[in-house]
Amino acid sequence: MKTEENRKPETQFEDRARDESHGAGIGLATYVVLIAVAVIFVIVISLGFISRKKAEADLTQATATAAIATVNVVYPKADDPTDEIILPGNTQAFTDAPIFARTNGYVKSWHADIGTRVKKGQLLAEIETPEVDQQLQQARADLETAQANLRQAEITADRWQALWKTNSVSKQETDQNVSNFHAMKATVDSNIANVRRLEELQGFQKIYAPFDGVITARNTDIGALINSGASAPTQELFHLAAINTLRVFVAVPQLYSQAVRSGATASLTLDEFPGKSFSGTIARNSNSIDPASRTLLVEVDVDNRNGTLLPGAYVRVHLKTQ
Repeated sequence: MKTEENRKPETQFEDRARDESHGAGIGLATYVVLIAVAVIFVIVISLGFISRKKAEADLTQATATAAIATVNVVYPKADDPTDEIILPGNTQAFTDAPIFARTNGYVKSWHADIGTRVKKGQLLAEIETPEVDQQLQQARADLETAQANLRQAEITADRWQALWKTNSVSKQETDQNVSNFHAMKATVDSNIANVRRLEELQGFQKIYAPFDGVITARNTDIGALINSGASAPTQELFHLAAINTLRVFVAVPQLYSQAVRSGATASLTLDEFPGKSFSGTIARNSNSIDPASRTLLVEVDVDNRNGTLLPGAYVRVHLKTQ
Protein backbone atom coordinates (compact mmCIF):
# COMPACT_ATOMS: atom_id res chain seq x y z
CA MET A 1 0.00 0.00 0.00
CA LYS A 2 2.72 2.29 0.80
CA THR A 3 4.46 1.48 -2.34
CA GLU A 4 1.42 2.31 -4.44
CA GLU A 5 1.01 5.58 -2.66
CA ASN A 6 4.68 6.37 -3.33
CA ARG A 7 4.26 5.55 -7.05
CA LYS A 8 1.24 7.74 -7.46
CA PRO A 9 3.05 11.04 -7.03
CA GLU A 10 5.73 9.84 -9.37
CA THR A 11 3.16 9.02 -12.05
CA GLN A 12 1.58 12.42 -11.65
CA PHE A 13 5.00 14.00 -11.99
CA GLU A 14 5.70 12.11 -15.21
CA ASP A 15 2.33 13.06 -16.67
CA ARG A 16 2.96 16.71 -15.85
CA ALA A 17 6.39 16.50 -17.45
CA ARG A 18 4.99 14.84 -20.49
CA ASP A 19 2.29 17.53 -20.82
CA GLU A 20 4.88 20.27 -20.49
CA SER A 21 7.08 18.58 -23.06
CA HIS A 22 4.13 18.28 -25.44
CA GLY A 23 3.15 21.92 -24.89
CA ALA A 24 6.72 22.95 -25.55
CA GLY A 25 6.69 20.98 -28.81
CA ILE A 26 3.49 22.67 -29.97
CA GLY A 27 4.85 26.09 -29.13
CA LEU A 28 8.02 25.41 -31.07
CA ALA A 29 6.06 24.29 -34.16
CA THR A 30 3.87 27.36 -33.98
CA TYR A 31 6.93 29.55 -33.71
CA VAL A 32 8.49 27.88 -36.77
CA VAL A 33 5.29 28.32 -38.76
CA LEU A 34 5.07 31.99 -37.87
CA ILE A 35 8.67 32.51 -38.82
CA ALA A 36 8.07 30.80 -42.20
CA VAL A 37 4.98 32.94 -42.82
CA ALA A 38 6.93 36.06 -41.95
CA VAL A 39 9.74 35.07 -44.31
CA ILE A 40 7.28 34.42 -47.13
CA PHE A 41 5.57 37.73 -46.47
CA VAL A 42 8.90 39.54 -46.57
CA ILE A 43 9.82 37.77 -49.82
CA VAL A 44 6.47 38.72 -51.44
CA ILE A 45 6.83 42.32 -50.33
CA SER A 46 10.38 42.40 -51.66
CA LEU A 47 9.38 40.96 -55.03
CA GLY A 48 6.51 43.47 -55.39
CA PHE A 49 8.83 46.32 -54.48
CA ILE A 50 11.46 45.15 -56.95
CA SER A 51 8.83 44.69 -59.71
CA ARG A 52 7.42 48.18 -59.09
CA LYS A 53 10.87 49.72 -59.18
CA LYS A 54 11.62 47.95 -62.46
CA ALA A 55 8.30 49.14 -63.99
CA GLU A 56 9.03 52.70 -62.88
CA ALA A 57 12.50 52.47 -64.44
CA ASP A 58 11.05 51.14 -67.71
CA LEU A 59 8.41 53.89 -67.78
CA THR A 60 11.02 56.53 -67.15
CA GLN A 61 13.17 55.20 -69.97
CA ALA A 62 10.20 54.96 -72.37
CA THR A 63 9.13 58.51 -71.50
CA ALA A 64 12.62 59.80 -72.08
CA THR A 65 12.81 57.98 -75.41
CA ALA A 66 9.41 59.32 -76.53
CA ALA A 67 10.40 62.83 -75.59
CA ILE A 68 13.12 62.82 -78.21
CA ALA A 69 11.63 64.51 -81.31
CA THR A 70 12.32 62.92 -84.72
CA VAL A 71 12.60 65.43 -87.59
CA ASN A 72 13.35 65.24 -91.29
CA VAL A 73 15.75 67.82 -92.58
CA VAL A 74 14.67 69.31 -95.94
CA TYR A 75 16.97 71.62 -97.80
CA PRO A 76 15.23 74.32 -99.88
CA LYS A 77 15.71 74.30 -103.62
CA ALA A 78 14.22 76.11 -106.59
CA ASP A 79 11.27 74.41 -108.34
CA ASP A 80 11.49 73.41 -111.96
CA PRO A 81 9.87 75.97 -114.27
CA THR A 82 6.22 75.14 -115.04
CA ASP A 83 5.74 74.25 -118.71
CA GLU A 84 2.02 73.50 -118.70
CA ILE A 85 -1.26 74.78 -117.36
CA ILE A 86 -4.24 72.69 -116.27
CA LEU A 87 -7.68 74.07 -117.05
CA PRO A 88 -11.19 72.67 -116.57
CA GLY A 89 -13.41 71.76 -119.50
CA ASN A 90 -16.43 69.73 -120.60
CA THR A 91 -16.59 67.23 -123.43
CA GLN A 92 -19.18 67.87 -126.14
CA ALA A 93 -20.31 65.84 -129.11
CA PHE A 94 -18.76 67.06 -132.35
CA THR A 95 -22.23 67.23 -133.90
CA ASP A 96 -25.34 67.36 -131.75
CA ALA A 97 -28.87 67.76 -133.09
CA PRO A 98 -32.46 67.35 -131.92
CA ILE A 99 -34.70 65.58 -134.45
CA PHE A 100 -38.26 66.85 -134.96
CA ALA A 101 -41.10 65.76 -137.18
CA ARG A 102 -41.87 67.78 -140.32
CA THR A 103 -45.42 66.52 -140.69
CA ASN A 104 -48.47 66.00 -138.47
CA GLY A 105 -49.70 62.55 -137.53
CA TYR A 106 -49.25 59.64 -135.15
CA VAL A 107 -46.17 57.57 -134.45
CA LYS A 108 -46.56 54.27 -136.23
CA SER A 109 -43.26 52.71 -135.14
CA TRP A 110 -39.78 53.59 -133.94
CA HIS A 111 -36.58 51.67 -134.68
CA ALA A 112 -33.85 53.20 -132.48
CA ASP A 113 -33.67 53.61 -128.71
CA ILE A 114 -31.21 55.42 -126.45
CA GLY A 115 -27.64 54.20 -126.81
CA THR A 116 -28.24 52.90 -130.34
CA ARG A 117 -25.48 53.71 -132.82
CA VAL A 118 -27.02 54.65 -136.17
CA LYS A 119 -25.68 55.42 -139.62
CA LYS A 120 -26.59 58.35 -141.83
CA GLY A 121 -29.87 57.62 -143.62
CA GLN A 122 -30.93 54.88 -141.20
CA LEU A 123 -34.68 54.75 -140.47
CA LEU A 124 -35.50 55.99 -136.98
CA ALA A 125 -39.31 56.16 -136.92
CA GLU A 126 -42.45 56.12 -139.08
CA ILE A 127 -45.44 58.45 -138.75
CA GLU A 128 -48.99 57.88 -139.99
CA THR A 129 -50.30 61.02 -141.75
CA PRO A 130 -53.94 60.45 -142.83
CA GLU A 131 -54.64 64.16 -143.33
CA VAL A 132 -51.62 64.67 -145.55
CA ASP A 133 -52.53 61.57 -147.56
CA GLN A 134 -56.02 62.95 -148.23
CA GLN A 135 -54.65 66.37 -149.13
CA LEU A 136 -52.25 64.76 -151.57
CA GLN A 137 -55.04 62.84 -153.29
CA GLN A 138 -57.08 66.03 -153.60
CA ALA A 139 -54.11 67.94 -155.00
CA ARG A 140 -53.50 65.24 -157.61
CA ALA A 141 -57.15 65.37 -158.64
CA ASP A 142 -56.98 69.16 -158.93
CA LEU A 143 -53.87 68.78 -161.06
CA GLU A 144 -55.59 66.40 -163.43
CA THR A 145 -58.50 68.82 -163.75
CA ALA A 146 -56.16 71.72 -164.44
CA GLN A 147 -54.24 69.71 -167.02
CA ALA A 148 -57.50 68.84 -168.83
CA ASN A 149 -58.51 72.49 -168.84
CA LEU A 150 -55.05 73.40 -170.11
CA ARG A 151 -55.37 71.05 -173.05
CA GLN A 152 -58.75 72.50 -173.91
CA ALA A 153 -57.42 76.05 -173.57
CA GLU A 154 -54.46 75.22 -175.80
CA ILE A 155 -56.71 73.81 -178.51
CA THR A 156 -58.96 76.86 -178.33
CA ALA A 157 -56.04 79.30 -178.45
CA ASP A 158 -54.52 77.56 -181.48
CA ARG A 159 -57.87 77.58 -183.27
CA TRP A 160 -58.49 81.28 -182.62
CA GLN A 161 -54.97 82.19 -183.76
CA ALA A 162 -55.56 80.29 -187.02
CA LEU A 163 -58.90 82.05 -187.56
CA TRP A 164 -57.34 85.45 -186.78
CA LYS A 165 -54.79 84.89 -189.56
CA THR A 166 -57.72 84.64 -192.02
CA ASN A 167 -59.43 87.63 -190.44
CA SER A 168 -62.33 85.40 -189.39
CA VAL A 169 -62.22 86.57 -185.78
CA SER A 170 -61.21 89.74 -184.02
CA LYS A 171 -57.84 90.38 -182.47
CA GLN A 172 -59.46 91.01 -179.05
CA GLU A 173 -61.16 87.61 -178.89
CA THR A 174 -58.01 85.85 -180.05
CA ASP A 175 -55.91 87.53 -177.34
CA GLN A 176 -58.45 86.58 -174.66
CA ASN A 177 -58.27 82.91 -175.60
CA VAL A 178 -54.48 82.99 -175.73
CA SER A 179 -54.38 84.65 -172.28
CA ASN A 180 -56.77 82.02 -170.97
CA PHE A 181 -54.36 79.36 -172.19
CA HIS A 182 -51.44 80.93 -170.35
CA ALA A 183 -53.54 81.31 -167.19
CA MET A 184 -54.46 77.63 -167.31
CA LYS A 185 -50.83 76.77 -167.78
CA ALA A 186 -49.94 78.76 -164.63
CA THR A 187 -52.72 76.96 -162.77
CA VAL A 188 -51.27 73.62 -163.78
CA ASP A 189 -47.81 74.70 -162.62
CA SER A 190 -49.28 75.78 -159.28
CA ASN A 191 -51.05 72.46 -158.85
CA ILE A 192 -47.86 70.59 -159.72
CA ALA A 193 -45.98 72.56 -157.04
CA ASN A 194 -48.71 71.81 -154.49
CA VAL A 195 -48.56 68.08 -155.30
CA ARG A 196 -44.79 68.11 -154.88
CA ARG A 197 -45.10 69.92 -151.53
CA LEU A 198 -47.56 67.34 -150.22
CA GLU A 199 -45.41 64.53 -151.54
CA GLU A 200 -42.50 65.99 -149.61
CA LEU A 201 -44.65 66.15 -146.48
CA GLN A 202 -45.73 62.60 -147.06
CA GLY A 203 -42.06 61.68 -147.41
CA PHE A 204 -41.53 63.02 -143.89
CA GLN A 205 -43.59 60.09 -142.66
CA LYS A 206 -40.24 58.34 -142.34
CA ILE A 207 -37.61 59.94 -140.16
CA TYR A 208 -33.99 59.18 -141.04
CA ALA A 209 -30.73 59.84 -139.21
CA PRO A 210 -29.05 62.96 -140.67
CA PHE A 211 -25.53 61.76 -139.72
CA ASP A 212 -23.65 58.92 -138.04
CA GLY A 213 -24.02 59.01 -134.28
CA VAL A 214 -25.64 57.62 -131.16
CA ILE A 215 -29.20 58.21 -129.96
CA THR A 216 -28.96 60.02 -126.61
CA ALA A 217 -32.70 60.62 -126.10
CA ARG A 218 -36.03 59.23 -127.33
CA ASN A 219 -39.07 61.30 -126.40
CA THR A 220 -41.88 59.53 -128.24
CA ASP A 221 -43.66 56.23 -128.45
CA ILE A 222 -46.12 54.36 -130.65
CA GLY A 223 -49.44 56.16 -130.96
CA ALA A 224 -48.14 59.55 -129.80
CA LEU A 225 -49.59 62.61 -131.55
CA ILE A 226 -46.93 64.45 -133.52
CA ASN A 227 -47.00 68.11 -134.54
CA SER A 228 -44.60 69.35 -137.18
CA GLY A 229 -41.86 71.83 -136.38
CA ALA A 230 -39.77 72.62 -133.31
CA SER A 231 -42.10 75.04 -131.56
CA ALA A 232 -42.08 73.11 -128.26
CA PRO A 233 -39.22 71.19 -126.65
CA THR A 234 -41.56 68.32 -125.85
CA GLN A 235 -42.03 67.70 -129.57
CA GLU A 236 -38.43 66.54 -129.97
CA LEU A 237 -38.58 62.93 -131.12
CA PHE A 238 -34.92 61.95 -130.88
CA HIS A 239 -31.60 63.50 -129.94
CA LEU A 240 -28.61 62.43 -132.00
CA ALA A 241 -24.96 63.02 -131.13
CA ALA A 242 -21.83 62.23 -133.13
CA ILE A 243 -19.26 61.11 -130.55
CA ASN A 244 -16.48 59.65 -132.71
CA THR A 245 -14.76 62.99 -132.14
CA LEU A 246 -15.40 65.12 -129.07
CA ARG A 247 -14.92 68.83 -128.64
CA VAL A 248 -13.57 70.38 -125.44
CA PHE A 249 -13.81 74.15 -125.09
CA VAL A 250 -11.28 75.70 -122.71
CA ALA A 251 -10.97 79.30 -121.51
CA VAL A 252 -7.23 80.05 -121.56
CA PRO A 253 -6.07 83.05 -119.48
CA GLN A 254 -4.74 85.99 -121.47
CA LEU A 255 -1.27 85.47 -119.98
CA TYR A 256 -0.92 82.15 -121.86
CA SER A 257 -2.88 83.07 -124.99
CA GLN A 258 0.25 83.48 -127.13
CA ALA A 259 1.46 79.99 -126.21
CA VAL A 260 -1.66 78.32 -127.64
CA ARG A 261 -1.23 77.34 -131.27
CA SER A 262 -3.58 75.46 -133.57
CA GLY A 263 -2.32 71.96 -134.28
CA ALA A 264 -0.50 71.65 -130.95
CA THR A 265 -1.16 68.62 -128.79
CA ALA A 266 -2.98 68.61 -125.48
CA SER A 267 -3.79 65.91 -122.95
CA LEU A 268 -6.95 65.25 -120.97
CA THR A 269 -7.34 63.57 -117.57
CA LEU A 270 -10.52 62.41 -115.87
CA ASP A 271 -11.22 61.32 -112.30
CA GLU A 272 -12.81 58.06 -113.48
CA PHE A 273 -9.57 57.10 -115.27
CA PRO A 274 -6.85 57.58 -112.62
CA GLY A 275 -3.34 57.48 -113.98
CA LYS A 276 -4.53 57.62 -117.60
CA SER A 277 -4.54 60.52 -120.05
CA PHE A 278 -6.13 61.04 -123.45
CA SER A 279 -4.49 62.85 -126.33
CA GLY A 280 -6.15 65.77 -128.08
CA THR A 281 -5.33 68.40 -130.68
CA ILE A 282 -5.94 72.13 -130.51
CA ALA A 283 -8.24 72.61 -133.51
CA ARG A 284 -8.95 76.34 -133.37
CA ASN A 285 -9.37 79.34 -131.10
CA SER A 286 -11.55 82.42 -131.10
CA ASN A 287 -8.62 84.75 -131.96
CA SER A 288 -10.02 87.30 -129.51
CA ILE A 289 -9.85 87.92 -125.79
CA ASP A 290 -13.12 88.00 -123.92
CA PRO A 291 -13.15 91.41 -122.19
CA ALA A 292 -15.28 90.11 -119.33
CA SER A 293 -13.13 87.10 -118.34
CA ARG A 294 -9.85 88.04 -120.06
CA THR A 295 -9.61 84.59 -121.57
CA LEU A 296 -9.13 83.06 -125.01
CA LEU A 297 -11.64 80.41 -126.07
CA VAL A 298 -9.81 77.32 -127.38
CA GLU A 299 -11.28 74.17 -128.91
CA VAL A 300 -9.52 70.85 -128.36
CA ASP A 301 -10.64 67.88 -130.49
CA VAL A 302 -10.27 64.37 -129.08
CA ASP A 303 -10.42 61.13 -131.07
CA ASN A 304 -13.12 58.98 -129.45
CA ARG A 305 -13.80 56.28 -132.03
CA ASN A 306 -13.58 53.62 -129.32
CA GLY A 307 -16.34 55.38 -127.38
CA THR A 308 -14.41 55.51 -124.10
CA LEU A 309 -15.24 59.14 -123.35
CA LEU A 310 -18.79 60.39 -122.98
CA PRO A 311 -20.10 63.82 -123.97
CA GLY A 312 -20.85 66.10 -121.05
CA ALA A 313 -18.01 64.76 -118.87
CA TYR A 314 -15.81 67.04 -116.74
CA VAL A 315 -12.15 66.91 -117.78
CA ARG A 316 -8.88 68.65 -116.97
CA VAL A 317 -7.03 69.87 -120.03
CA HIS A 318 -3.22 70.04 -119.88
CA LEU A 319 -1.82 72.66 -122.28
CA LYS A 320 1.87 73.22 -122.95
CA THR A 321 3.02 76.79 -122.40
CA GLN A 322 6.57 76.44 -123.73
